[in-house]
Amino acid sequence: QQSKMGELPLDINIQEPRWDQSTFLGRARHFFTVTDPRNLLLSGAQLEASRNIVQNYRAGVVTPGLTEDQLWRAKYVYDSAFHPDTGEKVVLIGRMSAQVPMNMTITGCMLTFYRKPPTVVFWQWVNQSFNAVVNYSNRSGDAPITVGQLGTAYVSATTGAVATALGLKSLTKHLPPLVGRFVPFAAVAAANCINIPLMRQRELQVGIPVTDEEGQRLGHSVAAAKQGIFQVVISRICMAIPAMAIPPVIMDTLEKKDFLKRRPWLGAPLQVGLVGFCLVFATPLCCALFPQRSSLHVSRLEPELRARVREQNPSIEVVYYNKGL
Repeated sequence: QQSKMGELPLDINIQEPRWDQSTFLGRARHFFTVTDPRNLLLSGAQLEASRNIVQNYRAGVVTPGLTEDQLWRAKYVYDSAFHPDTGEKVVLIGRMSAQVPMNMTITGCMLTFYRKPPTVVFWQWVNQSFNAVVNYSNRSGDAPITVGQLGTAYVSATTGAVATALGLKSLTKHLPPLVGRFVPFAAVAAANCINIPLMRQRELQVGIPVTDEEGQRLGHSVAAAKQGIFQVVISRICMAIPAMAIPPVIMDTLEKKDFLKRRPWLGAPLQVGLVGFCLVFATPLCCALFPQRSSLHVSRLEPELRARVREQNPSIEVVYYNKGL
């Protein structure tokens, strides 16, 4: 069909990210755009406008005067606030764009108040509460997770984090003070290993949808779910490394200087700022470690599913799935 002068063609695939997702750089650019904290400042009306542009475009209607850049901008605004599978608007603090400001505040406080057990417990709990909201808001696919399962995951992760934090805290008493500053990181890593698999246990029971190259569903696979969840745990732990490893070393040095000894109140804001600086880079870069649309060799699927795939389309060697975040 002939498009009018200067009107956008309808063949731009806005289902997919703008940049090539088979390269790390393309994924990094994509996630820098997705986790951009400035998206939090958009009004409801701006979100609705972007949603209309995207939905119209998918339905074959080009908003008059729309440029390609505006279309992509609308897509990313839409993706930042609405759930990809259900289309519901995601709670503000559960959005990908809230990751950096929220984590920056919470991690900064975890690292600042690591000395007294009550504050340790409090901040680990705040962190796990925030994680529960994020995991619930970004749960993958159509596998509805029950409130009971959510509660179990939340309580277990919080218990795991607090136990790790307090346990390591008592073990590191006799070690150099710098070691104690890394306790919060160990607690967060332990909690991720508990939290994510529990939050997504439904996927581990019934599997996640696997598709062929074209996106045709072939069935549900638990093997794919395991691989996807493992990748998410790794990237979440890596995400915490720069923010939880670099600031403690800097703060340890600074706190010995007179400048901070005279102004102890500066500790927390400085810590939060350092953490924020690390997170602005670490969050998108660690999301980009593994392709969002991951692949799995047919031979690694469950026997029944493997047999069914081989029977229906023998040429397929690799299946694809969405690993979630």
